[in-house]
Amino acid sequence: MIEAWGLTDAGSVREQNQDSFRIVRLPQDMLLAVVCDGMGGAKAGNVASRLACEVFSQEVKASIRADMDKAQAEDVLRAAQKLANIAVYEHAQLSEEFSGMGTTMVAALVLKHAALVLNVGDSRAYFINADEMHCVTTDHSLVELMVQRGELTHEEAKTHPVKNLITRAIGTEKQVFADVFEVPLKSGDSLLLCSDGLSNMMADQEMYFEVIHGARKDDCCKRLLEIAKSRGAPDNVTSVLVAL
Repeated sequence: MIEAWGLTDAGSVREQNQDSFRIVRLPQDMLLAVVCDGMGGAKAGNVASRLACEVFSQEVKASIRADMDKAQAEDVLRAAQKLANIAVYEHAQLSEEFSGMGTTMVAALVLKHAALVLNVGDSRAYFINADEMHCVTTDHSLVELMVQRGELTHEEAKTHPVKNLITRAIGTEKQVFADVFEVPLKSGDSLLLCSDGLSNMMADQEMYFEVIHGARKDDCCKRLLEIAKSRGAPDNVTSVLVAL
């Protein structure tokens, strides 16, 4: 049985929460988890993240079948992401209030022995078990490009002045390409999806400790939020933990 928990919060500074998440149980013990981190004006980021979450989740739920192979399941994720992108992009054209809005997206479709992880932007998915933790996704951000070029370390990237500049987003252009990763899974493995409001506040090792050695998995997202807020949490904080 796959278990999943999620939590989102405005953080310690911002009045509005522009993050959204969804956990959707699917037939044959499949599960979909999605985290979106919106950007835009006072209302636009909130609208973008919620709309992307809803459209993506509904399309996956309507299209996925238990007898699909991984290639077919990936096609479902990519089609849902394209629909979410169109929905946000077209909504952004409705008025000046929504102009330029967009959102990140990280999603995990958990199958029987694997997960397919899709991402656009800098929200992340981590694989965690008793032996290791690693980031499955690669940020689509300016600082990540600088890290890859050897100009910054990952720790320096967390506090760099342009750390919030992303190179891909849902809804800012007519088309956007998502990365999709396959992650083998077995009993005892976990996936942690989060917005950068969490990953900027905690080191990977700290998140690993809370997932593996924390008191209970069902309050892990709450503990992660409390740590982020104790450090000032200048951004919205969202996490979803999926455990096998």
